Amino acid sequence: MALFDYQARDRNGEKVCGSLEADSAGEVAALLGDRGLIPIRIEPGDGPRTDVLQQFRRLLEPPVRAEEIVMFCRQLRTLLKAGVPILRALKGLAESARNPRLKQALSRVLAQLQEGLELNMALAQHPALFSPLFIAMVRVGESTGRLEEAFAHLAEHLEMEKQTRERVRTALRYPLIVLGAIAVAVVIINIWVIPAFANAFARYDAELPLMTRILIATSDFFRTQWPLLLFGGIGALVVMRQWLTTAQGRRLSARWLLRMPLTGPIVHKAVMGRFAQSLSMTLSAGVPLVQALKVVAGVVDNVHVAERIQEMRKGIEKGESITRTAAATGLFTPLVLQMLAVGEESGAVDELLAETARHYQAEVEFDLKRLSDFIEPIVIVIIGIMVTVLALGVFLPLWDLSSAAHP
Repeated sequence: MALFDYQARDRNGEKVCGSLEADSAGEVAALLGDRGLIPIRIEPGDGPRTDVLQQFRRLLEPPVRAEEIVMFCRQLRTLLKAGVPILRALKGLAESARNPRLKQALSRVLAQLQEGLELNMALAQHPALFSPLFIAMVRVGESTGRLEEAFAHLAEHLEMEKQTRERVRTALRYPLIVLGAIAVAVVIINIWVIPAFANAFARYDAELPLMTRILIATSDFFRTQWPLLLFGGIGALVVMRQWLTTAQGRRLSARWLLRMPLTGPIVHKAVMGRFAQSLSMTLSAGVPLVQALKVVAGVVDNVHVAERIQEMRKGIEKGESITRTAAATGLFTPLVLQMLAVGEESGAVDELLAETARHYQAEVEFDLKRLSDFIEPIVIVIIGIMVTVLALGVFLPLWDLSSAAHP
């Protein structure tokens, strides 16, 4: 990312100046538009980030973890509820922050607040730490005078997302460790074990079984072509990473994640739960539906779903109902569409979306528990196949040679 200085005007026509980290000037303009600002001038900024040594030091700094943002929200909410002024609260949190990145960000936010900038605009200049949903909730809290409630909702929302990610990591940890061990075993067998047996078999002028010849050929390929395999794998990863940075790559990979066997349905439900929870929270805070959908589209972490949400927003701008636009996306189950319809009729869309989010969260927890039950038999079958192939390839010629030696 690069640093950009900008000048913009807010809804009242007042001039606002500041800096933002982004990949391009166009991204800065989009971020300013999301915050209700009209950009006047955007240009590359000059500052300490141009210092190569400081950039290297920043790379060595630990990233800001999700639990640190959650703790920041809870602490700031407690201080505001106790009547502590926002400037004094932020100063105390900045001084007590242990993470250098978070400490520096809070210090900059504090300095900009002292210059007269609104809290949501100051936080928006750190998009790596605070998402568009975070900024939108803070903006609503400032405008309604319920900032402590906004931070309470944000802490609860971020805590729920953190727990979901931890459950996914826990469910995938065991199969990934086993598959890694299998990969290491395959390398050891092909480099050291099979060549030892191949040398022993070469002493006898006997025709080897087909399975043994395949194992020896595979081992020879591993030992002679390992540079090709190594650099080919690295090149494939580089090409894949570059492709994922393109619009088509992000779109296709996002769609593929939702359709993967075993994990695809879980990812789909997790994304839908995040959408429902985020939209419920923004609507209950008083954000208009069209603006709420625009904000939520930026926090679902899936380009395919974000595009469908943008289609919903355009349909609602044309006067269509949220239920009809949601049905047109093909993302939601009939149960969710029914709850949206009831919510529209009763005027409680935010409450029913919260119920939908809890429904999806329960489904994700249940599916994650079942995921290990599905993966363990697959891993056992893979190990069994490997052991069978190795046993047949190694011991069959030994039995043949033993039979020939003792007729």
